[in-house]
Amino acid sequence: MKAMRFLLLAGVLLAGTQTYAQKVKLTEGNLDVVKGITKMNVIYNYNRMSVGKFDNEADYVKQKKDEYNKKEAGRGDAWEKAWVADRKNLFAPKFAELFTKYSNIELSEGHDQQYAIILNTISSEPGYDIYVSKKNAEIDATAFIVEAKNPAVVLAKISIDNAPGRIYTGNNYDTGVRLQEAYATAGKALGKFLSKEAK
Repeated sequence: MKAMRFLLLAGVLLAGTQTYAQKVKLTEGNLDVVKGITKMNVIYNYNRMSVGKFDNEADYVKQKKDEYNKKEAGRGDAWEKAWVADRKNLFAPKFAELFTKYSNIELSEGHDQQYAIILNTISSEPGYDIYVSKKNAEIDATAFIVEAKNPAVVLAKISIDNAPGRIYTGNNYDTGVRLQEAYATAGKALGKFLSKEAK
C-alpha cells in the first residue's frame, strides 16, 4: 500500500515538473489577426526534424527499421509505415482537438480560411517504456501564423518547448501513443496561449 502511494505521489510530482518545464512564447510579430477568428487552416511540417539523439530523422528511422527487421522479418518495414502514418492518424487530430477545445478556433487542413497555423516540429523525443524503466516522449515545435493563401507572409511566430507526452501508468508502450500525448499537450498549450494573449 505504501509503495502504491509512493508511485502515485511520484507521478503527480513528475507531472507537475513536466508541466512547469513546458514553455510557450511569442518570439516574432503579434497576435492581433487572431482576435475574433473562429476558424483557421493548419499545416503540419516535419521536415528537418531531429529525433532523440539523431539530428536527422532518416538516420533514426533507418536504425529502428534495421533493428526490428533483424528481430522479425518485415517488422521494421511495418514500423516505418506506422511511424509516418501516426502523423495523420494520431498527432494531427489530437493537436487540433485540444487546440480547438482551449482556443475556440476550429482547425482544418487546406487553404480556404484567411489565416493558417504552420506547426513545424523541430525535435521529437519518442521516449520509451520497458516496464522497469521509462522515458517520457516530448516535442519542441514552432507555430507560424501566416496568410493561408500566401504562407510566406508570416504574421507571428510562437515557440513551443518541451511539450511532454504521456507520463502516467497504463498503455504507454507504443511510440505513437506517447507522441500523440505530446501533440495533445502542445495543442492545449498553444490554444490556451492564443486565448489569453489574443483577447
